[in-house]
Amino acid sequence: MIKAVIFDMDGVLIEAKDWHYEALNKALRLFGYEISRYDHLTTFDGLPTSKKLAMLSVESGLPRELHQFINEMKQSYTMELVQTQCKPMFVHEYALSRLKADGLKLAVASNSIRTTVEVMMEKSSLDKYLDLMLSASDVSRAKPDPEIYVTAIQKLGLRPEECLVVEDNENGIRAAHGAGAHVLAVKEVHDVNYANITGRIAEIHKGERA
Repeated sequence: MIKAVIFDMDGVLIEAKDWHYEALNKALRLFGYEISRYDHLTTFDGLPTSKKLAMLSVESGLPRELHQFINEMKQSYTMELVQTQCKPMFVHEYALSRLKADGLKLAVASNSIRTTVEVMMEKSSLDKYLDLMLSASDVSRAKPDPEIYVTAIQKLGLRPEECLVVEDNENGIRAAHGAGAHVLAVKEVHDVNYANITGRIAEIHKGERA
């Protein structure tokens, strides 16, 4: 029986992939570096900024002593975009309010830093539905490691098989499966709706009864 739904944030509840792409490149360009949109959506999709910078050091020679400054600038640029562009979406407010009314626990588990998660959830008016918010700041190993989902499930007081994770990228899906949870894979934020979520829950319950 599914008792909780745990959401990834970027690309699931918030259409923020372009914001992260723009903010990171704006910070990288200060030092003459840049990542392509293709690499952003494939190689780097779903990874925390610190991991992206480590990969760029290996692949493109980005000096490691610049990591902290670039990371700080990237977060600052991201927050500027969040403040102006992050707004509530009816499809998500409706879904989370209905799921909450159905008695499900709701959580967000994101590779973004805590400040970004808190501000995005507040600006999108989703924070009031959440029982738990976890960020990269709350774990030692980011997705695709399952730690953040294992931690979320434990904090919710549930077993992995009682949780459904909603994810949009390979790294997050691997993390969810690694934690032993059920998964609903989505392609974009509008796929995250009440019908799709409850439909997946019904599939899981049907499979358990079979």
